[in-house]
Amino acid sequence: MSAGTSSRADAGALRHVFSHLVTPLLMCIGMGLAYLGAFHAPEPHDLRVEVVGSGASAQVLAQSLQDRGDGALSVRTVADRDTAESHLRTQQSYGAYLPGSSPELMVASASSDTSATVVQKVFTEVAAEQGSPLRMTDVAPTADGDPTGQGIFFLLVAVSIGSYASVAVIGGAGAVLALRIRAALAVGTALVVSAIGAAFAGPVFGLVDQGLGELWAMAWLYSAGILLIGVGLHTFLKRWTTLGVMTLFVMLNFTSSGGIFRPELQPGFFGSLHAFWNGAGFVEGVRSHVYFGGHALGRHVLVLALWFVAGLAVTGVAGLAEAKRRRDAAERERVVAVARMSAAAEEEMEEAVGV
Repeated sequence: MSAGTSSRADAGALRHVFSHLVTPLLMCIGMGLAYLGAFHAPEPHDLRVEVVGSGASAQVLAQSLQDRGDGALSVRTVADRDTAESHLRTQQSYGAYLPGSSPELMVASASSDTSATVVQKVFTEVAAEQGSPLRMTDVAPTADGDPTGQGIFFLLVAVSIGSYASVAVIGGAGAVLALRIRAALAVGTALVVSAIGAAFAGPVFGLVDQGLGELWAMAWLYSAGILLIGVGLHTFLKRWTTLGVMTLFVMLNFTSSGGIFRPELQPGFFGSLHAFWNGAGFVEGVRSHVYFGGHALGRHVLVLALWFVAGLAVTGVAGLAEAKRRRDAAERERVVAVARMSAAAEEEMEEAVGV
């Protein structure tokens, strides 16, 4: 091989490598923007807390905290301890302060350990100003196997990775298979991934101490949605599918799930995604079922179900697109075959005339 030919081959190989390096570099940029944008400087905004009491002193304290917080807190008063506890158990608030000679702060750490920590810091200062130590009461503690309350988030990470990584296998290695077979593989893979997740959550690490069957069902619905969307997108995105599913189910998903910081501690963009993104549906659904008696569980399951339906829709559209491609390819082959037959016939006629 001549030097010139070798140089051209190297240049072509380098262009090929550089074109494929675009994907990991975009992943790097996307992950940095998403994770640092969501997590690097958590600040409370409109974090709901309550002061227990109906007298003037409770009203003055609540208004003082509201003014001093400058938008960080949303402070209101409630008449009694039972009402405050009910609000904590239905996630209507994230801290309830009972003033007095022995002040007490009630929290529900299962809602969010980081939110409980922020609330504790605020009211520890309030109690210190009154010259009293603060007594803590956790009305909804997490399971013994999940002392920080963030185990559900890391379970989300494991299930997500198992799901979107399987997309590359089914969409790539299984590209020769009919789409209905790939869709069936996606649903079956979701069963395996969710079973692994349930094993982690229960017997392996003890992240939850009840409701394991329902957790598995939500994990399956969550995983199946990701797999079906990913398999459907592969028809259109091809080698960009990995970047696409990482954007949807890692960059935007983990950061908006509420597993580390609830929306009240995040920038508005990620907080708004929390209302309808599938990772938030899974995390909040598990929290609701395991720790809060199923409060608002239906809404979280609905979010997961809608993402599953979206997966079916994307797969259906992909099926239509692939069917059209097959028809177009068959038509092209027919046109080519007719052209070849015509050419052959013309040659035969020319030969016959020549004879």
